[in-house]
Amino acid sequence: MTRFIGIASGKGGVGRTTIAINLATALSQFGREVILVDAHLSSPHIALHLGAPNVPKTIHHALRRTVHVKDAAYQHPSGLKLIPGSINPEHHEDLPHKKFKDILLDLIGTCEVVIIDMGPSGDEVLSVMRATDDLLIVATPDLPSVTEALKIIRKAKELGKNVPGIVLNRVKDDDTELSIENVETITDTKVIGVVHEHKDVRESLKQRQPVVYSHPDSKVSIQIRKLAANLIGEEYSPGKRR
Repeated sequence: MTRFIGIASGKGGVGRTTIAINLATALSQFGREVILVDAHLSSPHIALHLGAPNVPKTIHHALRRTVHVKDAAYQHPSGLKLIPGSINPEHHEDLPHKKFKDILLDLIGTCEVVIIDMGPSGDEVLSVMRATDDLLIVATPDLPSVTEALKIIRKAKELGKNVPGIVLNRVKDDDTELSIENVETITDTKVIGVVHEHKDVRESLKQRQPVVYSHPDSKVSIQIRKLAANLIGEEYSPGKRR
């Protein structure tokens, strides 16, 4: 059965898209069949991150039924399979985002996991959220980000969605940050992954590659693979990379 995992944040600037791209890549490195979908419909960035901003078929075309969603899938040189969004502003106008769940149903059976990079807010987020089974929350360890994460968690639970936990991203381990215990107390949600701020992430973006692919032995790559293993119940040892 195909599992649909939404990657949500509540606010921008927390590295949600970076986590989505690298989590999908890490899951594929564990031998899972994975498709990454750019569902930040009003401002899609996955194709920009991966060096292919202008592609002829996107999730926006699928929503308008001008192409089948399966025909909008591409394979990145890293091996990652993805369905990008269109950066053309004309494609964002009057988009029937409420059809998103129906579109995604066509992916059932094509892979084991669909990772869905969501926008931070707006009506489109609710449409995308309804298409998910699980919602993984990405936040930075500061009060504004965690407060917005709490709002998303509450909305997810109202809709009956499973929330496996929070990923704290861009962590610097300084005394200005909220502790894991603080975050879990505020949100009543477990922190299941910690990913540090690191220059390798910026370097991978420059290379238009997932960091787990371009810098496989990086501290952040190991942290993301641990998160991926946690989500699928795999044991992972950095000394036993696949």
